[in-house]
Amino acid sequence: MAESERRAGTSEEVAPPVQTCFMVPKKEINVVSDMAKWKRSQAYADYMGFILTLNEGVRGKKLTCEYKVSEPIEKLVALLNTLDRWIDETPPVDQPSRFGNKAFRTWYAKLDQEAERLVSAVIPKHLADAAPEVAVYLKESVGNSTRIDYGTGHEAAFAAFLCCLCKIGVLRVDDQMAIVFKVFNRYLEVMRKLQKTYRMEPAGSQGVWGLDDFQFLPFIWGSSQLIDNPSLEPRHFVDEKVVNENHKDFMFLECILFITEMKTGPFAEHSNQLWNISAVPSWSKVNQGLIRMYKAECLEKFPVIQHFKFGSLLPIQPVTS
Repeated sequence: MAESERRAGTSEEVAPPVQTCFMVPKKEINVVSDMAKWKRSQAYADYMGFILTLNEGVRGKKLTCEYKVSEPIEKLVALLNTLDRWIDETPPVDQPSRFGNKAFRTWYAKLDQEAERLVSAVIPKHLADAAPEVAVYLKESVGNSTRIDYGTGHEAAFAAFLCCLCKIGVLRVDDQMAIVFKVFNRYLEVMRKLQKTYRMEPAGSQGVWGLDDFQFLPFIWGSSQLIDNPSLEPRHFVDEKVVNENHKDFMFLECILFITEMKTGPFAEHSNQLWNISAVPSWSKVNQGLIRMYKAECLEKFPVIQHFKFGSLLPIQPVTS
């Protein structure tokens, strides 16, 4: 998200985004051997760069601190509020199976139909041609309507959606904190409501051996928020009182609160990975470890990345040095 990228999508491109030939993104990773293409791609470099830029942007900052809120940020929050309202308008149906409520498909059909219109309301008129490309990432970010599940691949699609908005210049360098604290945090609230309302299955969950059934990025950015915190150490997040008192300030603790609401039994049993992380001495070590784990457990796993879509903004072509 450097200044040059605001004007030209990526520093390698010469033409401004207005002249980009936008395209509807499509799958490119079809067999395990295609994973090498993904790791060498411009998309991987730009996606990871985006995640790490935001990681630095929120370092040591509370959710409740002051930051600039631009018009596009407000419009993205309004978009997410619309998705939230549609959940209220689409109550779960009575069905024999406890999980995967079929009303999710009705909710999703509405998003599928309206996504381009929703995205068009966020981007300026001269970038209207980008809407079909960017909208694909929004549609991919809310879960799978066939399986009625949600996982880190869907979360990655939302980060890719935000990354695309940065590449076409809708979101700017000074929007960094608002991207995480206002937009991504609102996205998390809507996803949690979807997961609860429609009893969505975790996609490709590793059960007690995974970090979390549904999310990963808020643990990365949330641990960055806590770096050099004078009073909260990693050992504190397994303390219920600490979580209850501080979750409104820190994304990491908000995630812990949601887990404890959704799961019963001892924390060490239902969330073993997180329990182990609470023994790490510092938040900067937690943050570094989670970034490594994210690459290994999410971005380098074929079952996750096979669903990722590539277009003009996140291209499969190799990085050009």
